[in-house]
Amino acid sequence: MEELPLPPGFTARKLDQVRKAFEAALGADKVFFEDLDRLTYQDKFAIDEDAHHPSGAVGPTTVEEVQAIVKIANQFAMPLWPISRGKNFGYGTSAPELAGSVVVDLSGMKKIEFDAANGVATIEPGVGFYDLYDYLQANGLPFWLSTPGNSWGSVIGNALDRGVGYTPYGENTKFLCGLEVVLPNGELVRTGMGAFDGADTWGLYPFGFGPGWDQMFVQSNFGIVTKANVWLMEEPESLMGMDVEFDRPEDLKAMVDCIGPLRREGLLRQSPSIGNWLRAASILTTRDEWTDQPGALSDDVIDAIRKRFNIGWWGVSLRLYGREEMNKAAYKVLESEIGKIKPMLVKPTSWVKGQPMERSGFTGTPMTFPLQNVNWYGGRGGHIGFSPILPQDGDKALAQFQRTYARYKEYGMDYQGSFAFGERHLINVNAMIIDKDDDAKMAKIDTFFRALVADAKANGYGEYRTHLDYMDLVAGSYGWNNNALRRLNETVKNALDPNGIIAPGKSGIWPSRLAGERKS
Repeated sequence: MEELPLPPGFTARKLDQVRKAFEAALGADKVFFEDLDRLTYQDKFAIDEDAHHPSGAVGPTTVEEVQAIVKIANQFAMPLWPISRGKNFGYGTSAPELAGSVVVDLSGMKKIEFDAANGVATIEPGVGFYDLYDYLQANGLPFWLSTPGNSWGSVIGNALDRGVGYTPYGENTKFLCGLEVVLPNGELVRTGMGAFDGADTWGLYPFGFGPGWDQMFVQSNFGIVTKANVWLMEEPESLMGMDVEFDRPEDLKAMVDCIGPLRREGLLRQSPSIGNWLRAASILTTRDEWTDQPGALSDDVIDAIRKRFNIGWWGVSLRLYGREEMNKAAYKVLESEIGKIKPMLVKPTSWVKGQPMERSGFTGTPMTFPLQNVNWYGGRGGHIGFSPILPQDGDKALAQFQRTYARYKEYGMDYQGSFAFGERHLINVNAMIIDKDDDAKMAKIDTFFRALVADAKANGYGEYRTHLDYMDLVAGSYGWNNNALRRLNETVKNALDPNGIIAPGKSGIWPSRLAGERKS
C-alpha cells in the first residue's frame, strides 16, 4: 500500500471524516477512496507521477450532488479538483495540481439537449465527442462537431481548456454560449442570457447584460461548470481542399506567409495546422524500425522515413466549407496561392452532400489515432505539450522553429511540432514524446521543458496551456507590471473562494490559504 496522499493540514483521521461525509451525501457507490481508485486518477504522462496523487474521488451525477460536495469541502477545507472526463492527455489527465485533493469526476453527468433550429447543444461535462457524435447520428441531425486529435475527452472540458479542432468551428472556446456553474459557495449561477428568467436565447447570445463571465470560467478555478451551450456547425453543402507537402524545413516561412493572409481574409475559415514529418510518421511506424542510435534522429534517417511514406518535412491540410459554387471559386484562389510557393506534393479532395463522406476531423468525426505517437520510442509512452503563441509571421515562425529544433537536438529528442492558425495568431504546438521506461531520457525532460519556456519568453511568446507540473512556471512568465494579471486572478479567486477549495493551483491561481504551495 502506498503512502496516503493528504492535502496540507490534513490527517488520515480528518480525511476519513471527509469520506464519510461524502458517502452520507452521495451514497457509497459514488465515493472512491481505495488504493485502486487513487491509482486510477493519477497522471501516467507526468514526469513525476508522485507529485499529483489524489486522496480520493467522488462521482456526482446531478447538479445537486455537486453542490453537496462543495458544501462538504467548505466544511472541512478540503481541496477539490473537478474534471470532465480526465482525458486531457499531455496536460494532466485526471490528476490534481495539489496532491491530496479530491477529484470531482463529472463523467457521469451526460445529458444532451439539442436545439436543431439553431444548432445549439446543451450538454453536461461528461458528454464526450463520441457521445455527441453518436447523438447527432442517431437523431439524423445535420451538424458537425469540431473534434480534437483525442476525441475521448469531454466537449465542455476541451472548450474550457481552449482546445482546438479542425473545422471552421475549430477554436472551441469561442463557441461556448452560456454556462451553468456551481460557485465555490455552492450557489448555482447561469451566465449570459441564462440569468434572465424564461429567456429562450441562452444559447444564442453569449453576452447577456453586464460583464461576460463565460471566459472567466475558462482555464480558471472560479467554479465548477455543470452545463454549457455549445454551437455546432451546420453540415455544409460541400467541402473542397487539398493536402499539401513541402520538402524543406525552411519552407515553413513561405507556408505561414501564404496561409496567414488567406486565413485573415476569411477565405480559409478552418484552423489549419502545419505539422512536421514526425506528426504523420509517428502514427505509421516506430523509431526502432529505423535506428537503434541514441540522440535525435539524423537527417539521413529522417529522409528514409519520409521517402517510404512520401511525406514532406512539413505538411498541411487546407479545407473550404460551404456552398459548392463558392467553394469552387475559392479553390481556384487557394490553388493559385499555394502553387506560388512550390509544394512538393498536392493532393486535392472534394465532397458534396449526398456522397460518401470522408471520416476525419475535417468532417467532425471523432478520432483517437493521433495518440499512437506515444508509442514512438517504445516502453511506457506519453507526451507533454509545449505550445507558445506567435504572430502569423513567417520569419518569426521559422526562427521559433529553429530555436526549438536546436533544443530538441541538444537534449537528444526527436522533434514533433506544428503551427496551428487562428484568425490572427499561430499556436506552436510541440509534442515532447517520452518513454517512461528510459530513466536517462526522463531525467532531462524537466530541464528541457524549462529551457523551451525560457527561450520563448525571451522572444515575447507565452504558452496558451500547459501541464500541471508547469502551471506556476507559465503563469509566472506572464510577468507584465509585476505579474499584475496573476494578482488580479488571485484577487477574484479569494473573493469567490475564501476557503480555497476549487482546484487550487489551476493555471497558477492559488488561494491565499495555500499560497505557500506555489512552485517556481
